[in-house]
Amino acid sequence: MVKQAAAGRPNHLFRNLNSKIASIPMILVASVIFLGGTIWTVIYSFTNSRLLPRLNFVGLDQYERLWASSRWIISIQNLAIYGILSLIFSLVIGFVLAALMDQKIRFENAFRTIFLYPFALSFIVTGLVWQWVLNPEFGVQSVVRSLGWTGFSFDPLYDPDIVIYGILIAALWQGTGLVMCLMLAGLRGIDEDIWKAARVDGIPMWKTYLLIVIPMMRPVFITTLVLIASGIVKVYDLVVAQTSGGPGNASEVPAKYVYDYMFQAQNLGQGFAASTMMLLTVAIIIIPWAYLEFGGRKRG
Repeated sequence: MVKQAAAGRPNHLFRNLNSKIASIPMILVASVIFLGGTIWTVIYSFTNSRLLPRLNFVGLDQYERLWASSRWIISIQNLAIYGILSLIFSLVIGFVLAALMDQKIRFENAFRTIFLYPFALSFIVTGLVWQWVLNPEFGVQSVVRSLGWTGFSFDPLYDPDIVIYGILIAALWQGTGLVMCLMLAGLRGIDEDIWKAARVDGIPMWKTYLLIVIPMMRPVFITTLVLIASGIVKVYDLVVAQTSGGPGNASEVPAKYVYDYMFQAQNLGQGFAASTMMLLTVAIIIIPWAYLEFGGRKRG
């Protein structure tokens, strides 16, 4: 009987055959374009390619030039400041807004739409809008001064010491709504009995969030962190739209460095080296996430 049942089952290789056939184009694209392109970029980062790629290996020369460049160091520093603050403020503001929205407030749908709407805009549009808002001639500074505070000064995009914070403001305005929606979905997934039990036990609401709710939302937080971090590493168009990397190189970021060297300076080898360093950063983000999401589940 066991042999007959086994014989009646389809071979594991042929299960869901239609789905496997339909996924072949996606697998080919991922293998040939993404994986192949990544390997190609890493290989040519060890060459002295200029206008056109050529296999003339120079060892680690491109990486030595990269890390000796003050422009690259500035871009890394900006990315670190922007990334750390973006992660912290996006999560904190997004979670607080989600917690407020979870109180069954009136006009919830309208508020949710208002907060999420900026995410529907492109970074170019967001950058241009905030370039106008932060312009000292007709933006926030001009409006406040017209109200009588003539000594008020607020022009972050024109001050090299704080220009990255002006870019951060625009990024938070656009991305916080998405974080709020992700957190709100996580909060709505919490069993109502947990809230009732916490109220019966007299646990303050802030402790309920901190000690019970947030640990239960671990998958939501991990997914949100990965989405935010991937956006941080590739930030480019927001910087170009607001400052074009200025004043000077004060708001330079790695993605803009790569673009400028590959398409303007016609130094493919240097651009490939910078791209490889960005790829390494993405790997540092993705590998721990994959381990937490899939490795932990297998142990459980």
